[in-house]
Amino acid sequence: MDPNRPIGVGLLGLGVVGSGVALALQQRRNALSKAVGAPVQLVRALVRDPHKPRRPNLSHSVLTTDPTQVLEVPGIDIVVELIGGEQPAGEYVRRALVQGKHVVTANKDLISQQGSELLDLADEKRLGLRFEGAVGGGIPIIGSLTEDLLGNDISSIHAIINGTTNFILSSMADEGMDAKEALSRAQQLGYAEADPAKDVSGLDAAYKLSILASLAFHTKVDPGQVFRQGIDGLSARDFRYARELGYAIKLLAIAKAQRNGVEVRVHPALIPEGHILAKVGGVFNAVEVAGEPVGRAFFHGLGAGADPTTSAVLGDLVHVGRMLATGGRPLRRVPDDADFYVKAMSDVETRYYFRLNVPDRAGVLSQITRVLGDLDISIASIIQKDADAAAGTAEIVITTHPAREAAVQRSLALLDGLDVVKVVNNMIRLEELPV
Repeated sequence: MDPNRPIGVGLLGLGVVGSGVALALQQRRNALSKAVGAPVQLVRALVRDPHKPRRPNLSHSVLTTDPTQVLEVPGIDIVVELIGGEQPAGEYVRRALVQGKHVVTANKDLISQQGSELLDLADEKRLGLRFEGAVGGGIPIIGSLTEDLLGNDISSIHAIINGTTNFILSSMADEGMDAKEALSRAQQLGYAEADPAKDVSGLDAAYKLSILASLAFHTKVDPGQVFRQGIDGLSARDFRYARELGYAIKLLAIAKAQRNGVEVRVHPALIPEGHILAKVGGVFNAVEVAGEPVGRAFFHGLGAGADPTTSAVLGDLVHVGRMLATGGRPLRRVPDDADFYVKAMSDVETRYYFRLNVPDRAGVLSQITRVLGDLDISIASIIQKDADAAAGTAEIVITTHPAREAAVQRSLALLDGLDVVKVVNNMIRLEELPV
C-alpha cells in the first residue's frame, strides 16, 4: 500500500453504531491516525435515505444508496458492515472480500451462521475479517480467544451475554418484580426492544455462544445446535428460594469441551452467590473462560449499546489499519477440528432444582423420592416451603446431585402424573462453579 495514501474506510449502515463509528472517524481522526500509523479517512457510507438528517453531518459525496460504491470502489481498504442480519449483509461481506477489501463487522447473526465460510474466504484472499463487536459489546473477548489465549486448552466458558435478560433477572432478584414488570421497565429505559422475543427466548445469547464456542474449541458450532431455554418460566418465588439456598439465577450461556463432545447450552441457571458471575447486574455482560495454563480469566463490561459496540468496531478498525500501514498480512485462523461434535442436551449431566406443589400430608415425599431414585437421580436437599392450610397444600423445593438430562425430563413427566403432585411449578438447572 502507498504509505502516502490514507487508509480508506467504507461503512455499510449509518444506524446507531454506524453513526458512532462515523462520528469517531470525523472527530477523533488525528488520534485514530496516530494509533494506526497512517491517515484514516471515511470515503463512503451506504444509507437508505441520503437526505435524512443525521449526526454526524456527512457530505453528500460520502453518502450513497448503491452498495457497489462501497464494495467495489478503489480507495476503500476496509469495509465496516453494520447493517445487521444475515442478508444482504452476507452477500456484501463476500463481495468485499472478493474485491480484496478487509472487513470489520459487529453482526452476530452473520458470524454465528456464516462465520466459518467467510473466515475461510478471508484466509484464501489473505484478508482480515474481524468481529469483536459481535459478542459482548466492548468486552475484548473475541480478540482474547483468537489471539491472547490461543496457547491454552480452553475447557469451558460460562457467560452472561444478553444485557436485556440480565437487567430483567436483576430486577426480579433485587426488587421482587415479576417478569412482565421488569421487562416493561427495561423497555422504558431503552434496554429492551419493543419486540424482545430474541432476548427473552435465549436466541440472542445462543447466537453469541455459538461464536464463542466455535473459537474456543476450534470447531464449527451452529446456533441451531445450541440448546436454549428462555426466562419466561421464572417467578419471584424461584429467586427467593434460590437466595435461601445460597444461589443467584442468571440466564447462563455454557460451553464445555469434554472427551465425548462439546456441550453448548443457554438457559436459566442457579449459580453460587459467591461466584463473580452472580454479582453481574443490570445490563452488564461477563464471560469466564477456563483453560490450561491460564486457569480462569474473567471479562466484564457493558455488553450492548452504541458506545461499547462502537469501541469494539474501532478497535478492529485500528488493528486492520496498523497491519495495512506496516505492510503486514493477517494471520490465518486455526483450522476447525472436525472430530469435535456437539452433544445432545439429553446426554448432558448437571444438577437440578425442582419446585413442586403437593398435598400437605404424610407419604408424599416417599412417592416423589421413589420416582427420582428409580431414575438414578440422587437428591441433595428437600425443603418444604409455604404451606397453605386452607388449600391443604405445600410447596417443596428439591435440589439434586449431578444427573442426566434425559432422566430428569423423564422424571418430570412421571412426577406430573402422580396423584400426590398437584403441579410441577418449575425445574431450573443448577451449575456448580468454583467460588
